[in-house]
Amino acid sequence: MKVLKEVMSWVIPIVIGLAIAFAIKAFVFTRVRVDGPSMEPNLQNDEKVVAFKQSKVKHLSVIVFDAHGEDPAAKTNTNYVKRVIGLPGDTVASKNGYIYVNNKKIKQSFISQSERTSGTGNWTLASLEKSNGWGNGKVTVVPKGKYFVLGDHRSVSNDSRYWGFVDKDKIVGVVKVPFWTSTKTRRANINDMAY
Repeated sequence: MKVLKEVMSWVIPIVIGLAIAFAIKAFVFTRVRVDGPSMEPNLQNDEKVVAFKQSKVKHLSVIVFDAHGEDPAAKTNTNYVKRVIGLPGDTVASKNGYIYVNNKKIKQSFISQSERTSGTGNWTLASLEKSNGWGNGKVTVVPKGKYFVLGDHRSVSNDSRYWGFVDKDKIVGVVKVPFWTSTKTRRANINDMAY
């Protein structure tokens, strides 16, 4: 009996600790690895970031989402990291290297002019839908429960321009870069850009 009590005295705290760790990962935050160059210069390939599951998604938030079923080429358990440009009900368009949300030019100080203009082109949601075949032929605004996302490095990013919107239920969380990594400017371009 004494041995059982002694064993339980260290087993129970381990079980409780594991349960707390799983609960935090399931409901509070999770670590994510950035895969690829689509969020350069602000996030680098293989960079580790944190996705907060309860944070509110806003314009210019950087999010992690399950890409399987959103991007037809994404395999099961594939997460993408992208910047939210359009919220439900927004119009989104690109003209001469500038992004317009609800007919207002958005500030894109988080990327250079060449990153902003290379590969971006001139488009509306309707023209993207028509040229890439991802909608029902009538899209003029971001649908309810959906988000329009772009990578910061527009010329290499595989994003909403090519496969459509991200469903709210697919979002894992809002990305934050830990204070001990990256540079102050790059952290601010991820952590402080949302409005």
